[in-house]
Amino acid sequence: MMRTIDVNETIDNTPFGAFQWTVVALCGLLLIVDGYDVFVAGTVLPTLIAEWGLSKPQAGALQAWALFGMMFGAIIFGALADKIGRKKGIAISFMLFTLSTLLTGFANSPEQFKAFRFFAGLGCGGLMPNGVALMNEYAPKRLRGTMVALMFSGYSVGGMVAAGLGIGMIPQYGWKPMFFIAAVPLLMLPFILWKLPESLGFLIRQGKQEQAKRIYGKIDPSAPLRHDDKLVFSETKGASASIVELFRHQRALRTLMLWVAFFCCLLLVYLLSSWLPKVLQQAGYGEKASLLSLFSLNFGGMVGAIAGGRLGDRFGLPKVVVGFFIAAAFSIALIGFNLPAGLLFLMVFVAGATTIGTQILLYASVAQLYNLSVRSTGLGWASGVGRIGAIVGPTLGGVLLAQELPLQHNFLIFAIPAAVSALAMLVFVVSNARRSSDVQLVPA
Repeated sequence: MMRTIDVNETIDNTPFGAFQWTVVALCGLLLIVDGYDVFVAGTVLPTLIAEWGLSKPQAGALQAWALFGMMFGAIIFGALADKIGRKKGIAISFMLFTLSTLLTGFANSPEQFKAFRFFAGLGCGGLMPNGVALMNEYAPKRLRGTMVALMFSGYSVGGMVAAGLGIGMIPQYGWKPMFFIAAVPLLMLPFILWKLPESLGFLIRQGKQEQAKRIYGKIDPSAPLRHDDKLVFSETKGASASIVELFRHQRALRTLMLWVAFFCCLLLVYLLSSWLPKVLQQAGYGEKASLLSLFSLNFGGMVGAIAGGRLGDRFGLPKVVVGFFIAAAFSIALIGFNLPAGLLFLMVFVAGATTIGTQILLYASVAQLYNLSVRSTGLGWASGVGRIGAIVGPTLGGVLLAQELPLQHNFLIFAIPAAVSALAMLVFVVSNARRSSDVQLVPA
């Protein structure tokens, strides 16, 4: 007799095994490369300003081109992967940004630099939502926040690698070798394509039962499938992947609040990662100390993501995000108060934990809000709206710093987006609670 097996149910009730850990490791590895690509620009910015004689607004605009690319990449590749599959979407994105990053090392003018960074941004923007969606699918509900955060902490590790290599390489070899290093991850691509599984939900939707069964057998080896068994995905028969669907089923307010939080959060992430080393150098810190601040920011991001994921699985991600944004507002404001070095790095660490770390928790929150059929689209649009904030961040930083305001004033202004994000996520939490109570009140 034919059995119908719900893949979601199996994933939720089966112990988290070697196969799922492989997905975490591979997606984490991809995110390390992605994080390196994003944060390497902040490490080389002071050198580029000196070498090309850039003003602060020009330098901010130079950073913004990669972020323009990320905005379009998130929207294009997020929606595309719902049609061609997560694995192909990830592979195309990865190849695009590693090749473009490598070519950036050959740039001899700001115009060439902008062009290569734009294409690198396209790839980076496409990788993030697809990596999150894939990990979200293979993680059981009880561990979903933790596993997505653990995977995404690779992004912060990439930032730490960029800062660490910058400290050792830039003073001695200049900025170009920082981009040539991108040749190394290209060698990983065949291994990733070999080992990374396709989305089970996608394969089932496409009617590719045999491929889906091979992957299913790795998730639960203790329960072999019979030839006539049929795999189903409980969310498979959802609506079409369109932006309109993101606002249906009483999700409109929550979708908008997530977009506000994404906008402000990514504004902060890229504002701090682009300008923190330069601002601290101007405040009298040496080159190594200023690059060490970038390391501290990303180390905080990694710790914040993992701790936030664990707390989110226990107390609910949106509530944790509200608390993190409040902490972000205070820590960023305090950075400008001429703190002793130890306390300064602690505040930078907290700022990293509650901005970079919270960005990762926001991705997980989006993944939990939408069902499978529109998940990549939801992640792509939230990430795309966030990229507008990411573009505004470095540009706004350049314009503000050109005004030569006191350091304290700059960081008080920088803290405002964190406060706005906290308010938006508070509205999200209240709306979520109302939606849950409405569902409970509906008679069975």
